[in-house]
Parts: sequence; structure tokens; C-alpha cells
Amino acid sequence: MRISEGSQVKNINLPSLNGEQFNLESLQGKKYLMTFFRFAGCPFCNLRINQLIQKQDNLGDNFHIVGIFDASLKNLQRNLSKHNAPFTLLADEKNEAYKAYGVERSILGVIKGMIFSFPQMLYSMFIKGNFLTNIGGNLLTMPASFLVNEQGVIETVYYGKDEFDHIPFERVLAFAKD
Repeated sequence: MRISEGSQVKNINLPSLNGEQFNLESLQGKKYLMTFFRFAGCPFCNLRINQLIQKQDNLGDNFHIVGIFDASLKNLQRNLSKHNAPFTLLADEKNEAYKAYGVERSILGVIKGMIFSFPQMLYSMFIKGNFLTNIGGNLLTMPASFLVNEQGVIETVYYGKDEFDHIPFERVLAFAKD
């Protein structure tokens, strides 16, 4: 079931890229983007991580990003350590957070993404080096993003319609600066 705007954020406790447990309650009193990706080897998701890294300085020091992947910790580390992301990346191997936040799966979304975002996939793979090494998660998982305010209320909900459909960065920037 999808989460709606105005809902209180649900706590999650998952392993981070560095192997430590991360508790979402640690962001109490801060604004953040919580974004659900597909599997850790996904070229589209790795490209989005690159974009967020490049744009994070625009978000300010008091804004945080939490990226969650449908992956084991080992798979997350193998695929995402190379990015040296300055924000939190989490492994949700059992899909507990995915289920709690109503993250969807769609074969049509995968097909649509492959057709309409094929150039981005090629760019990610051959220019950025994000080759599809292994799936390690569900191939049909769609992205989803939530902008959460200082009180832990979800102000913006964005469920991707295909595998490359992420919340527009302009919306994230406007929320961070508001």
C-alpha cells in the first residue's frame, strides 16, 4: 500500500554501506530525502547516485539523503563503494522498508524504462562504468522517493513510473531550501 503525503515517517533500521546499523530516528529534527532504489548493480540507480553526489552541495549542510537498495550488504558494498557517496546508503535484503513504504514492482515499468531511457543506461554503463554486474535484488522494483520534514512528516511522495523515473532534483532542491 502506498504511503500518502502528510503521513508520519516509519522508522527503519538497516545496515549501511560501512556495515554499521542505521536508524532513521537519528535524523529526527532534520530534513531529508529518503529514496528507494532498485538493486545495487542497476545502471540507472548508479547513475542517479552519481547525480546526487554531484548536486549535494546545492542542498546545504542541514539536508540529508538516505538511499535504500534492494540488496544484501555484501552486494551493496561491491557495487556502491566506488562512489564514495557523502550520504547514507542502506541495504534492505529482506525488503522490510520497501514493504513498509509501499514500494512497487512493475514489469511494464522495466520495459518502459528500457525503451525510453536506453541512452541513459548506455551512458551509465559505458561512460560512467556502471555495468550491470549482478542483480542481487528484484529486477521489477521501481524507485520511490519521500521528502521528510524536521517533524518526521512526509511532505512529498514520488513513486517512479519506470526504472529511471526518480523525483526531479528541482523538487528536492526546493524542499531543502524551503
